[in-house]
Amino acid sequence: MLRRISYAAVLGLAVGLGVYWWLTAPPQALAVTAAARAPDAANGQVIFNAGGCSSCHAVPNQPDRLRLGGGLAIPSPFGTFYAPNISPDPADGIGKWSEAEFVRAVTKGVSPGGAHYFPAFPYTSYERVRTDDVRDLFAFLKTLPPVAGRSRAHDLPFPFNIRRNVGIWKLLFMDDKPFVPNPARSAQWNRGAYLVNGFGHCAECHSPRNFLGGIIASQRFAGGPNPEGEGWVPNITQKGLDEWSEKDIASFLETGQMPDGDSAGGSMVRVIKNTSQLPADDRAAIANYVKSLPPVEGPPRPPKKQ
Repeated sequence: MLRRISYAAVLGLAVGLGVYWWLTAPPQALAVTAAARAPDAANGQVIFNAGGCSSCHAVPNQPDRLRLGGGLAIPSPFGTFYAPNISPDPADGIGKWSEAEFVRAVTKGVSPGGAHYFPAFPYTSYERVRTDDVRDLFAFLKTLPPVAGRSRAHDLPFPFNIRRNVGIWKLLFMDDKPFVPNPARSAQWNRGAYLVNGFGHCAECHSPRNFLGGIIASQRFAGGPNPEGEGWVPNITQKGLDEWSEKDIASFLETGQMPDGDSAGGSMVRVIKNTSQLPADDRAAIANYVKSLPPVEGPPRPPKKQ
């Protein structure tokens, strides 16, 4: 009897591990089906600025936002992540990556070696973007200076340090749906929606998250606790920005100045350094889309400490 129970337990464990291994497996490498094309590095630069790549990947405490050697510490409830080197350095950066590997990393969150990236990398937003834009981004990154040196390893406690578990997280919070333009809306609105929900990944900071770290869909853009641990991220629906005009929003993205005379603070300072480099038409498109967001009540903000 005990032997049968033991066999059943071993069999159950084997089946459980098999299911876990299947569910957490990274997606297979992308098939190379994209048509040959001359990359547009100028568009890649726009994408670079829209995505705020330098906000995380520029070497901290130095003035050149194009030295993408990584190293920035990104605190979270799950531990501290360290942004990697994405410069063209062949040893420590992405200099030896293929275009297909880069597209897979950005849109699927999978490394060239086939491991899951942790979702501190906002691929839940990047999965919406057009492949050609990612290809152009890759072309632009290759024009930047290579930076030697690798970031330190992430500081994550068990079980959050097990990359394989990210496969389950992706099943819960990624849907593999690209951005689809709304034909009932203007070209400007659709451009803004694409940038905000894709490369701009605005919802990643401006939305509250559940205990697993996934965005609470019903409160998307409604603000909440700063994912980095200190402060509060504002509500950018019309619940929070009802008194802002489109012009106010576009101006803020260029200068960091608010309508009341206050200025951007915290990590938004880094964001403004990127959005200020966007074409004015793109800032206007972002403003047009953000201004259209219906009011959504966010989580209650804790009282300020006296």
